[in-house]
Amino acid sequence: MSSLRKTSFGLLPVILLLAACASGAAEEVAQDKQNVGLFTSLPIYWGESGITDIIDGGTEPDWVRTLIEQRFDIEPLDTVEADALAKVDRAILAQPRPLAPSENVALDDWVRQGGRLLVFADPLLTRHTDYAIGDRRRPQDVVLLSPILARWGLELQFDDSQPGGERWVEAFDNRFPVNLAGEFAMRDGFDCFISESGVLAQCNVGKGRVTLIADAAMLDGSHDGEVDAKRSASLDTLIAAALDF
Repeated sequence: MSSLRKTSFGLLPVILLLAACASGAAEEVAQDKQNVGLFTSLPIYWGESGITDIIDGGTEPDWVRTLIEQRFDIEPLDTVEADALAKVDRAILAQPRPLAPSENVALDDWVRQGGRLLVFADPLLTRHTDYAIGDRRRPQDVVLLSPILARWGLELQFDDSQPGGERWVEAFDNRFPVNLAGEFAMRDGFDCFISESGVLAQCNVGKGRVTLIADAAMLDGSHDGEVDAKRSASLDTLIAAALDF
């Protein structure tokens, strides 16, 4: 088996810089919004209270959904089989459930045919949830994506001795909030780039591209319930860069 390695990133700092410059102009292009698929176990689209409370006006949409919808129309995905992915050219996987073998094949094929994919893969989710362990509505505590990552030459590693608590890491000329993050390592012979921290990776896969972050703390709100402006700007810049806005 070939060794795992990290490598410095070339193009993404430029993309992130351009995306940051464009982040304030999302409203100006609202009429040109395209669809983005969203496949997640996190309560981003419906919220933890569920669809009924949102329809009745009992709760506000999650801030991440609101931010994404400034740039894209969201297509919620219950699966990443080929027929579901055929609806979109861009997709976000945020702490997804484990994929079926057929979904691994379909997702890989979709990317290779030109899809743009952003993946939040958290090896130890720190987001609070009211749902108990065993409740099917509970977000995926530990991401299980090894088969699809292996197709792209990546391995997700986790250091369980690292201190807890949110911190900001430098990656590709930008800063991202993480909490008990993982690290990506790459097998030789694949076209991927990994930040020095190991938290962020990007792979060219066929005609497509996958951008991955080994954490999902960026999708949390701040401790007092208000969305932190830096967190919002960091996520918006990452989405814009990963999905070629």
